[in-house]
Amino acid sequence: MCARSTIIIASSPKLSICDIQEKFRPAIWEYEKVILTTKKLIKAASILDIPIYATTQNRARLGETCTELSIPHAVEHADKSAFSMWIPPIARHFSSAAPSEIAIVGIESHICVTQTTLDLLANGHKVYILADGVSSCNKEEVPIALARLRAAGAVVTTSESFLYELMGDASIPEFRAIAGLVKDSSKDTKEAVSTLLSKI
Repeated sequence: MCARSTIIIASSPKLSICDIQEKFRPAIWEYEKVILTTKKLIKAASILDIPIYATTQNRARLGETCTELSIPHAVEHADKSAFSMWIPPIARHFSSAAPSEIAIVGIESHICVTQTTLDLLANGHKVYILADGVSSCNKEEVPIALARLRAAGAVVTTSESFLYELMGDASIPEFRAIAGLVKDSSKDTKEAVSTLLSKI
């Protein structure tokens, strides 16, 4: 993992992965697209040295984070009963005196993603909802949730836009690796964007 050199828009970027678990696989609309976007972001986080925080919802009953997502370097990979990810094991890593810029992917858009976002905003952080990386059991819930979160002050954007905004400048050493990642995942990204954002 290389040291981050120059990231323009973010002094303290973080990636939050919300409840992408095995038991949800059959129920979540376009679950596989959420996984593809999340895999790309995990790789990007490694390149840009961005901390990752992940949760499971009632792991004993609903299972582990899905097998495709390997996040051995997560700062926290916590289990929870609360719907929001803003639980003590994760919140302790954040400071309202030094706000973070937090990208969120996961499920469900209108429950755990929404409640996490509202808690982060209430604690002074900037939140990016990556619309090609969130979903719900009912696809009609997604645009309603994203509209609400945009109105509350979150930035609703795409994973590719977020990554380029983080870099800010093609002259940084990490640019070539991120550009290569974007190119390698372009087919998956196109499918995720065209499918998941069709309801926005």
